[in-house]
Amino acid sequence: MDGKKTRIVNSKNLEVNASFYIGRHYLLSKKSHHAINIISGVSVCGVAIATAALVCILSVFNGFQDMVADLFTSFDPELKVLPAQGKYMAADEKELEELRKSGNIAVFTEVIEDNALITVNNRQMMVTVKGVDDNFQKLTNIDDILIGDGVYELEADVIDYGICGAALLAQLGVQPDCRAPFYLYAPRKGEGVDLTDPLENLNQEEVFSPNVAFMVKQNKYDSGYIITSIALARRLFERQGYVTAIELKLADGVSASQGKAEVEKILGSKYKVLDRYEQQEDTFKIMKVEKLISYVFLTFILLIACFNIIGSLSMLIIDKRQDVITLRNLGASDSMIRGIFLFEGRMISVIGAIIGITLGVGLCLIQQYYKVIKFGSADGTYIIDTYPVSVHALDILLVLVTVIVIGFIAVWYPVRQMSRKYLKP
Repeated sequence: MDGKKTRIVNSKNLEVNASFYIGRHYLLSKKSHHAINIISGVSVCGVAIATAALVCILSVFNGFQDMVADLFTSFDPELKVLPAQGKYMAADEKELEELRKSGNIAVFTEVIEDNALITVNNRQMMVTVKGVDDNFQKLTNIDDILIGDGVYELEADVIDYGICGAALLAQLGVQPDCRAPFYLYAPRKGEGVDLTDPLENLNQEEVFSPNVAFMVKQNKYDSGYIITSIALARRLFERQGYVTAIELKLADGVSASQGKAEVEKILGSKYKVLDRYEQQEDTFKIMKVEKLISYVFLTFILLIACFNIIGSLSMLIIDKRQDVITLRNLGASDSMIRGIFLFEGRMISVIGAIIGITLGVGLCLIQQYYKVIKFGSADGTYIIDTYPVSVHALDILLVLVTVIVIGFIAVWYPVRQMSRKYLKP
């Protein structure tokens, strides 16, 4: 019995090896009709171009995602702790005090964010006031996004400063070096509105510009935020001893996933812990959906390109009918003969995939280092001047698997049907 199984296995191995060598010979050798070689070459080129397009498009989306992440890095913390329910939480809760003592936390910043009315020179707007601790400058790369002749400063003696977004200052009609005071208004707790004198029901705080503004290059922040001290924010919103968030910077060598897991373990279910991507979940979710849609559309184009392989194999099967008769006389089975043509179709897919991936990665590297393709001729119109690209290994693997799977599926059924029609004994 074991000897019989061994003979069956050896027979199958022999058929596979024979299919491999004969299929490779058919692929590389000249055919009796020169058009078959041309169609085979066109098939390889079609698969290669579609594959290269997949690599380039996915890499461009990666580049945009990395660019947006870098922009947010200057304003958003590595980790942000929010209450699971409600908006405010007590700053002295025991879980937060325990977190403050963690060795994996380099910077622990208390934050209050809430809406207020800002006025200057008879202009007014609704803004988000972000009150931060003195160590906020150590938490983020805020200095990298400041514009103007001043320096980062939130308090000096009896003067309070407020750093506005650049677009917010433009909408208010002032510059970073504005000398006029900015007034912030927020409703008092538990009081109704007195229509005869609305200001009587509002808390008021006065801040000055330290001759700088920040520019994150994101409208959400640049046109809607003002940064000031947490002491002023607590007075304005009447929230002494409370915070809306705790923003954290991790110690050197601690990854975001590792740090997040530890913070969640310390805080428990009363709090939410968000990393940078989760803080901007809507933005990155949209980008992922766009990337997925582009991948699906290009996969359809790849599928169409694989139909060229069917034409090439159809002509090859007809061209090699005499060879098939010879192989049958030598004892070749139907499965072995089908395997020869299946192998050739799959080889076209694999060769096209390898050429396409090499071409796509090469184009991406040229764009990355030499900035060949630009957005336009007007300097300063866009955040960046050239298309960003970032090649990810997982995307390359995804493209390779996609091309091979589609190529294998595209040739299996047609070869099976054509072999029944043209290769009958």
